[in-house]
Amino acid sequence: MPAPYQLPPLILHPFTDAATSAEVLQTAKEAAEKLLEGEGPESQPDQLRRRVLSGRYAELKMLLFVGKDLFRWLEQCVDFTGRSPELHSRGYVEQSFAEFLIGHTPPEMDAKLRRWGVHDYTRIFSRSIGIYAQFQEPPEQPLLQPDYLRHYYRFADYAYACWRDAGKSPALSAGEFSVALFASGEYSKFLEEQWQR
Repeated sequence: MPAPYQLPPLILHPFTDAATSAEVLQTAKEAAEKLLEGEGPESQPDQLRRRVLSGRYAELKMLLFVGKDLFRWLEQCVDFTGRSPELHSRGYVEQSFAEFLIGHTPPEMDAKLRRWGVHDYTRIFSRSIGIYAQFQEPPEQPLLQPDYLRHYYRFADYAYACWRDAGKSPALSAGEFSVALFASGEYSKFLEEQWQR
């Protein structure tokens, strides 16, 4: 039996820097292996540090853009429930929908994310929200402390926890809500097919 309330679709844009990040991290890994084997010039540790920081920065940017998509969806969900006479009185806030997405992921969304090869999506989503709660646009890399970049994921975890706890968030009832997940290109095709009917 379908859930009585269909939330706005969650549309995720492709992670355009994924290849760059993977490439930077692979290069850093190779440089580290050479360094451990005693190969390479004396300056190699500095090059390795720069490559690792560049890879971390690329990861942070990817998560920030996922966070931008997630925040757009959270706002749409609050608007959707605010317009419904049955749901308005429940007082749902953005944190309610974040907890639904992360803590009670609908099975069809879980299955689709796994088909995409995204298995640790709860951590990706929470960190994306944590990063976007700190930055609306990616700061230039030189503005970020190297220690922040090295451990950005820990800062993102704490930022998510702070953001989550900042609003009193009534929980969504399990089975009462469903949501469709789309990649941006996939959603464009879906709309095109709807318009052609």
